[in-house]
Amino acid sequence: MSDAALPTVAEVRAAAEAVKAALDRHLAAVERRIGDEDPDVYAAFNELAAAAEEYDELLYDRYDEVTPFEIPTPEDGVPYTGPAEPAAFSVLIRRDYAVVEPARLIAQAERVAAHDLDADFAHDGGTADALGVLFGEYEPDEIASRSKDFGLEEGDSTLWIAASEEMAEPGEWLGSPFAHTDPQDVLHRFDVSSVFDEETDEFDEIDDQAQDQGKSQGQDRDGGRTARPGLTPA
Repeated sequence: MSDAALPTVAEVRAAAEAVKAALDRHLAAVERRIGDEDPDVYAAFNELAAAAEEYDELLYDRYDEVTPFEIPTPEDGVPYTGPAEPAAFSVLIRRDYAVVEPARLIAQAERVAAHDLDADFAHDGGTADALGVLFGEYEPDEIASRSKDFGLEEGDSTLWIAASEEMAEPGEWLGSPFAHTDPQDVLHRFDVSSVFDEETDEFDEIDDQAQDQGKSQGQDRDGGRTARPGLTPA
């Protein structure tokens, strides 16, 4: 960034004052909060996050320095507001696959059907029928660990642990199993994606360049980070 485009000292100081004011408003909202989902606390949290991010950006652009803390923003994930001691929880998993070898997938399903009379798979069945046979025979974790054996290529995956006040009644959510999960009830989240590897490589390059140029460690803004807060690679 050229000197002409740098934030002014006054702009950085104004951003710092905005953070201080946002901290005071957040503390005041917490002190008078009503219940676990007080909208004033949530709004103050978002204001504080926005002010801190603005200050961090200006501080870095002007002085090549960063703050020693990070407040999660909405893109990082929704802050948890569920029960402190959940009586029950749900595990939600999504795993994406590409069918790269349909013939291998179908052949695996045919092997299962040949030894399992309950496996409904016609000889002219396609990959859709094959998936039904294989997931009826194998646990999802086994298919994940042996994806290449089944002609599949793994994509992104995520696992959410969502808290709840009590155990659901039998059959209560079977008609719509994923429709009632509130992001604010997610206790923990584990994401796996190749994009994290790409980000790590990018930051490693930046770190190497900084070391070659003799820059201080404090200038490596995000070095080594592979995920945002709340998004922890499994």
